[in-house]
Amino acid sequence: MAPVPPGIRFLASFNRDQWYKAFTFALTFLLYTSFHLSRKPISIVKSELHKNCSHVMRAPTESSSGQQPVLHPELDCSWKPFDRNNYKQLLGAMDYSFLCAYAIGMYLSGIIGERLPIRLYLTVGMLTSGLFTCLFGLGYVYDIHSLGFYVFVQVANGLVQTTGWPSVVTCIGNWFGKGRRGLIMGLWNSHTSVGNILGSLIAGYYVSSNWGLSFIVPGVIIAAMGVICFLFLIEHPNDLKIACAQSSAPSSQKVHKNWNGVNGHKDLYLQYKPGAKTQSWDTELLLGQESIGVCVPVQQQQVVVVKSEAEPSPISFMRALRIPGVVEFSLCLLFAKLVSYTFLFWLPLYITKAAHLDAKKAGDLSTLFDVGGIVGGILAGVISDKMGKRATTCAVMLLLAAPTLYGFSMISQFGLGPTIGMLLVCGGLVNGPYALITTAVSADLGTHKSLKGNARALSTVTAIIDGTGSVGAAVGPLLAGLLSAQGWDQVFYMLMTADFLALLLLLRLVMKEHCSHRKRPGVAVELKEH
Repeated sequence: MAPVPPGIRFLASFNRDQWYKAFTFALTFLLYTSFHLSRKPISIVKSELHKNCSHVMRAPTESSSGQQPVLHPELDCSWKPFDRNNYKQLLGAMDYSFLCAYAIGMYLSGIIGERLPIRLYLTVGMLTSGLFTCLFGLGYVYDIHSLGFYVFVQVANGLVQTTGWPSVVTCIGNWFGKGRRGLIMGLWNSHTSVGNILGSLIAGYYVSSNWGLSFIVPGVIIAAMGVICFLFLIEHPNDLKIACAQSSAPSSQKVHKNWNGVNGHKDLYLQYKPGAKTQSWDTELLLGQESIGVCVPVQQQQVVVVKSEAEPSPISFMRALRIPGVVEFSLCLLFAKLVSYTFLFWLPLYITKAAHLDAKKAGDLSTLFDVGGIVGGILAGVISDKMGKRATTCAVMLLLAAPTLYGFSMISQFGLGPTIGMLLVCGGLVNGPYALITTAVSADLGTHKSLKGNARALSTVTAIIDGTGSVGAAVGPLLAGLLSAQGWDQVFYMLMTADFLALLLLLRLVMKEHCSHRKRPGVAVELKEH
């Protein structure tokens, strides 16, 4: 008999539980990649909305010799109303309208999403986000030049895009335990950079010929992914247990689902009524904490309890704030995201001015910051898993980020090699805490033991943390724009101050982790409820 290929042996080593986990990991990765893919086109299309392309033409004369070229500003190819001298403010208004709507909507999104099925909530959000993304592109098709139209589309898109993050984090948190959550979510969080890269490529392909398609194509993609979400997303492993029990019943038997409540508990009973020629039998589910479940036939039973657990009720906003660590990590993320989004909006321009490079080279170099961010997020997850100390991991990276930012402010004195190194290191230290807090930390807090297994709280907790961080994302670029007029040094002083404040906000949690580790070395820290 021929030996089994190593690849087949590797695939056969996975049980059904692992396959479903891998599928959920990949699906949620692609779903949120499409969110960032649809956000990126605006940064690419800005250069097309306002261009220095006034045509130089000669006045029609019999002989053009000796004639001076005549400017025809009415032939300028910028897109109204962004052809004015205040185009920077107008373009900025679109950015801030999206970011502010996103920050405000995030607080509401988690509370709403906690009370609705994640699959349906996320599907509606993706379909409507696709609609508004396409609407922006249709402004080109239908020759729309109203600033109000584009601001409205950005505000609406910012609101509906808040459905994404709480939903996917809740789903991935339901499937993966705390054991290697930092590593898994560090890898999973790279969807942000992947979406940005794909969005840039798609928007860049169409921007010169028809910038409307730079929005329409990503809009269609996220809408299509919304349909895939509706068809295939499995919110929780328990959903498969019920599906397994139902599918194992013979087709000739009728299945009834009854809910009976006793003392706040709801038990799901599956009743199988055999036909005249079919032997009576039922299916009982062997439930495990980490397993999907195994269907086993049970002879001569009419009713079997498939699941018995307290029906979780949504938690209030104030109840979520009382979960230990939520306030500290939320405020820390505000300042960490302020730094990260300032780099996102201003890094290419800073490299152009400081390193005296053209826009294309500056843009290429700025992608190294994202690469460093991916590596930093993965390292932060691995280290925090190994140490069992999320706050300490974030604090150390924030402490190292401050001098790195100061060194980066002197980029004009470096050569190309040191600049590349600084971009990678700075990206890792700036985005590492940001990635860890928005993923593994949010999942840890949303499944805190004080919630007594109420997995529905994860959506609200995630929304509070990321919503607070989004406030910093809106404020950071605004402050950078104001301070850059006084010199780039002022911008970096602001960024270093933000890093220092983020570090201060974590000191109490760091001390708790340190004290708990001394008492129980090697044990992950669980914070006590306030």
